[in-house]
Amino acid sequence: MASSGFHIVSEGPVGYRYGSLEYAFELQSAFSKETSVGGVNLAKSYLRGQIADKEILDTIWKNFLHGRLTFLHWNKGEEMDPTVGTQGGTLLVRKIPAPNPTRVHVGDVVVLKDPEDSANYLVRRLAAIEGYEMGSNDANDESFVLEKDQCWVLADNNKLKPKEAYDSRTFGPVTMANIVGRALYCLRNAVDHGPVKNSHFSTVVDSPVLEVELDVDDMVKNHKA
Repeated sequence: MASSGFHIVSEGPVGYRYGSLEYAFELQSAFSKETSVGGVNLAKSYLRGQIADKEILDTIWKNFLHGRLTFLHWNKGEEMDPTVGTQGGTLLVRKIPAPNPTRVHVGDVVVLKDPEDSANYLVRRLAAIEGYEMGSNDANDESFVLEKDQCWVLADNNKLKPKEAYDSRTFGPVTMANIVGRALYCLRNAVDHGPVKNSHFSTVVDSPVLEVELDVDDMVKNHKA
């Protein structure tokens, strides 16, 4: 079990802070490929102005990429207040099938399997990734560096004690394979909802997904009051 006094001493390799650009380029490439759906060449039609921005986004996500990239997740508890709220909230979560430091970034709010109960899922903010040095305020604890595929997650509610927050200060480093998605949007109730604040890179990459797949009415219907 990790000491509650551990904190970040230094960041990992610079490459990981900029590696997410590769992910953004993957998204951009989807628009430039010679892709045809229903006999219509999407790239050429888009360039000619025959298809509007919203139409090209809808067509690519729903046909070219086959299926939704998001799912709804209900989160309860006060650990992520004020991001989610003490009464819980419904989250629109982007699926992350193969999480690594170029696809999830420090600052992202992620949904992950509870390292102590795989049947349970937690919502926490990614605070550090492999290569980051972790130190402690306790002189009896030695500093350590997060190993490959390890990450450190924290609750947003800084009013809670470490054990109450139930994050890496309690259960230690988590394998990135535990991460299943990134929260894009939070609905606390029918009149209180909005985008989740993530890292800049993730916000840019997720914006077209949010535009196409966000359905507030559907979130309200599935919300647990």
